[in-house]
Amino acid sequence: MAKIKFGTDGWRAVIAREFTVDNVARVTQGVADWLNNQGGARAVVVGHDCRFAGELFAETVAQVLVSNGITVHLAKGFVSTPMVSLGAKELGASLGVILTASHNSPSYHGYKLKGAYGGPMLPDAIAEVEALIPDTNPYSMEELAEALEKHSDLVKPVDLETRYCDKVNSHFDLEAIRKSGIKLAYDAMYGAGQRVLPRLLPEAVQFRCDYDPTFQGILPEPIERNLLPFMELVKADPSIQLGLATDGDADRIGMVDENGRFLDAHILLMLLIHYLCHYKGWSGKVVMGFSSSERIKRLCGHYGLEVKVVPIGFKHISGTILVEDILAGGEESGGITLRGYLPERDGIWIGLKLLELMTTSGKSMIQLVDEVTTLTGSYAFERLDLHLSESEKQRVVNNCKDGKYSQFGSYSVIRTENLDGFKFYFNDSDWVMIRPSGTEPVLRVYAEASNAHEAVEILKATRSTILPSE
Repeated sequence: MAKIKFGTDGWRAVIAREFTVDNVARVTQGVADWLNNQGGARAVVVGHDCRFAGELFAETVAQVLVSNGITVHLAKGFVSTPMVSLGAKELGASLGVILTASHNSPSYHGYKLKGAYGGPMLPDAIAEVEALIPDTNPYSMEELAEALEKHSDLVKPVDLETRYCDKVNSHFDLEAIRKSGIKLAYDAMYGAGQRVLPRLLPEAVQFRCDYDPTFQGILPEPIERNLLPFMELVKADPSIQLGLATDGDADRIGMVDENGRFLDAHILLMLLIHYLCHYKGWSGKVVMGFSSSERIKRLCGHYGLEVKVVPIGFKHISGTILVEDILAGGEESGGITLRGYLPERDGIWIGLKLLELMTTSGKSMIQLVDEVTTLTGSYAFERLDLHLSESEKQRVVNNCKDGKYSQFGSYSVIRTENLDGFKFYFNDSDWVMIRPSGTEPVLRVYAEASNAHEAVEILKATRSTILPSE
């Protein structure tokens, strides 16, 4: 069998092709061997999201773990990634495993590892697990089928959804949010947030909050092009003041203002920094992913906050939070966390925090965005996903490494950065970035400029430069 590698955020593969019971068992044996090498008490929280065969794959994980003498806290029904992370920390487990392919297409499934601290497993530990994954599944189907019954004393059912709701209720004044009169619409994108947000705020308008492993053919990623029907819903109902969307496993966020305008993760992180500094008087350090907006740095400069830029992947933000006092951390793809919570991204938690901002300030989302952009200047961020052959992708990456791109159309490069991917600056705040995805067969191209037209033009010029034969 092929070697299994974890990407930016877990191992992902096509269901029934590479993502099979055999391969899930192989990965889990590597996890079990890694845990047994650590010594001490061993327990793992295991859950799955809304994808095809999630229960089957979660059961396979549990079967292998208990066969290795490891206690399993097995979630009831589908759960979100933050629920597993919270469970790992609060139950004192060694690890968390969530079976999810996050925002990938319905044909994919995936396997994420969470640390005992309630956030992504760190890169060094993941590499150690990878090295222990056996080349073949060491178990017969009969052995797996008998494992849970044979080791029933090691299986502990757990209600992670109720535990998560209790955590939310202890942190947020949901009654104040309800009494504020702010009408919320929520788009679960057919993902794992579909039960919990309506449970917390039953008055919210529900959209795509149904169990459907096909996701109706959409990519459950809360970015503008995937949220157009939701944006129309919000725009058409003048009583709705805010739209919240989360991805397939509910750890990423997208948001829509009362006019139906999409708000990306950059502005949401800036809004939260503004809330914590301006309205609450907090200070601290901000950690942001390499593909994040330069306007975040500008806002941090206004408030005198130190900024740390890390490679792409929330595990790098999480790793920083574990060793430094961080006020806020966020990445372009919709993952954000704040001081006082887990070192984990959580779309619902962050959505509630933004509702809290509106409640506390008494201002609309449009007014709050205007407050922030008055400090940072206007901006637009666009992303292009290029599905290329591996050889074509490597040709572009090698050209970036060799410094062959000094001009993209009429845009002249004044400096470059290559922390994770290749970022080409045209001035202090406008840039284009080229990076191969760590979880998908995609070359991503990102652009930031002062307005949407300019950002799109940068993408067009970049595409023409790197793919001249098209």
